[in-house]
This record gives sequence, C-alpha cells and structure tokens, in this order.
Amino acid sequence: MSYLSQIKTELRGRIREVREQRDRRISARTAKKNLRAAIAKLAKLEDYSHLSTITAVDIGSEIEVIYHIASKTALLSLKVPVPKEDPILPTIVDLIPGAALYEREVHDLFGVDFEGNPDLSPVLLPDGWPDGVYPLRKEWTPGRLSRRMKRRR
Repeated sequence: MSYLSQIKTELRGRIREVREQRDRRISARTAKKNLRAAIAKLAKLEDYSHLSTITAVDIGSEIEVIYHIASKTALLSLKVPVPKEDPILPTIVDLIPGAALYEREVHDLFGVDFEGNPDLSPVLLPDGWPDGVYPLRKEWTPGRLSRRMKRRR
C-alpha cells in the first residue's frame, strides 16, 4: 500500500483534501478538533520517521499552521487553519516531545497559542520584544515594524 493510500485509509474522517503535490510530497488539511487524533495516528504508523518541523503562513484572516511529518517514503504537510482573532491550537508536545521548539517558534512569529504547551517563552525574538507584535504576520511590514520598535526606545 502506498503512503498516500495508507494516510487516506488510516485518517479517514480526520483529514480532507489529501493530494499528492508531486512525487513523495503529500498535502492534507484537517480541522483543529481533529489535529491531535491525526498526529497521534500518524506517529504510530509503521512508516513514520519524525516530525520534521512546524511552520505557518498568514493567509489573510487565518494563520495556516503546517505540520511536516516525514515517513520513510514521503513527506506529509498537514495543514490546520486557525482564525487570527483567536489563534489557538492544542499542543502536540505530549505526543511528540520534539514539537516543543517548533511550537515556540510559531508562537513567536505568528502569535499562535498552543494550549497545553508548558513553555511558550520567546525562542527567536530578542528580550523586550513588544507583546502582540508577530513579525511574520502580513500586517507587520518592515516599515511598520521599524516604526513600532523606534517608539519603544
């Protein structure tokens, strides 16, 4: 059974829009409510290798958090949208401890809170960085960031 078929079978009802983007690259979407169950299932698959990283993209009114999960044969990018006004996802640190650093990075740069993560302290941003300023969100242009930082001095 191919990795794509295995994902479709094992995660039926928990994911949608599963497609092979190109050879050995699979993309899928899930809802916030299904995230932990999907990650737990993926981590138990025989073919599972590791969580490569967690990234995010500002797509307007939402932040799309992307979990890049490697298998021995392919890479799955599992996408979860969260609204900018309430960017909260459940942590997966208890399922995959290596996710701790990735969740902190996404929290620093996009303002996504990972409910249940015991340490969301800044990991990339300097001491004294202003609260509520998430530099990779589209509303924070270089000019606006620069003006905000000058006001703090």
